[in-house]
Amino acid sequence: MPIVVQKYGGSSLADAESIKRVARRIAETKKAGNDVVVAVSAMGDSTDELVDLAQDVSPVPAPRELDMLMTAGERISMALVAMAIHDLGISARSFTGSQAGVITDEAHGKAKIIDVTPGRITEALGKGHVVIVAGFQGVSQTTKEITTLGRGGTDTTAVALAAALGADVCEIYTDVDGVFTADPRIVPKARKIDRISAEEMLELAASGSKVLHLRSVEYARRYDIPIHVRSSFTPKEGTIVSDQPGPAGAEGTEGEAVEAPIIAGVAHDLSEAKITVVGVPDTTGKAAQIFHAVADAEINLDMIVQNVSATDTGLTDISFTLPKTDGQTAMEALTAIQEQVGFTGLQYDDQVGKLSLVGAGMRSNPGVSATFFRALADADVNIEMISTSEIRISVITRSELLEEAVRAVHTAFGLDSEDGEAVVYAGTGR
Repeated sequence: MPIVVQKYGGSSLADAESIKRVARRIAETKKAGNDVVVAVSAMGDSTDELVDLAQDVSPVPAPRELDMLMTAGERISMALVAMAIHDLGISARSFTGSQAGVITDEAHGKAKIIDVTPGRITEALGKGHVVIVAGFQGVSQTTKEITTLGRGGTDTTAVALAAALGADVCEIYTDVDGVFTADPRIVPKARKIDRISAEEMLELAASGSKVLHLRSVEYARRYDIPIHVRSSFTPKEGTIVSDQPGPAGAEGTEGEAVEAPIIAGVAHDLSEAKITVVGVPDTTGKAAQIFHAVADAEINLDMIVQNVSATDTGLTDISFTLPKTDGQTAMEALTAIQEQVGFTGLQYDDQVGKLSLVGAGMRSNPGVSATFFRALADADVNIEMISTSEIRISVITRSELLEEAVRAVHTAFGLDSEDGEAVVYAGTGR
């Protein structure tokens, strides 16, 4: 039988009625002749509530115990969904991440999946059960401790299960109808994309698009798993994310009569901060020392810009962006090497926003940059940093200007829909 893996986020499981609606959709998929495996998130905002509770009890919760607490939300969801499916006359079995064979490294709070050994899942499928798996969690290969995968981890769980089981498709259910050309909460005229390449989706996810988590797209691309992003609130077809050729004439399909749009979408991100290392001696090895210190603190950087050194001083400034949550750690790591490197100071700015334009058509269409920067100039948006790849242009600007900048760029590239405003069914996007 075909294997379908589905993922339901917190907004799709917000209350008892929502869980019953999800159970009916799962039952319909099973009755259509598929083996069904479902990864579930915690209900509604319960993960945030657990974090708040932990911090009320302990200002700095022990990572191991925090992971034990955080996995409770998904365990509640999996049991309730299985109960609702049973009431529809279909047998279901729920498993925690460790029971499902999700093996991770030992990094509490941000573990990476090393392997999936789905023995219990395949056994349950063989007996005709629908399998419900608690997302966002696994068990460490070395310490045997329970771990969590970080925000968006249920997306990654679902895709990893799909890869391990050789599933035909991985369906990611959320509170919008698919992947849009921009966040419909910011751009009501955003247009739904029928089909998008994994390469473009990877850039959008890395640039702040919240509909899919970055690691899940990376995993899907590595194992060639098609993802179908769709709403759990309606039966409409969503967005297919895949590098595989689509049906003839489908948007984004190679060789179609009408070329796919140059631009896939506009993404924005308010979760980053900017650090500027001021007065760095412009000599060999100084940048290496700075970025080694940041790497040793296990911080991922995004955009990096180094100014040309001043002729009279021989000093330069280096700016980079990073997650706000890592800001204090980075500042402490850099302060510790200030005397060794010889820079004069540090500047920290968390009132910045990142805007990114993504599209595979950039490779072969001149003038994209000119249109992009003209749109920002016309909207009176000043640019602080610029970064590019083959299919992406990203800029840093003031956070309060970001939403207006997104709308201006979206309109400038003709991405506004003429079919009315996009519908957001719940409001969280996950």
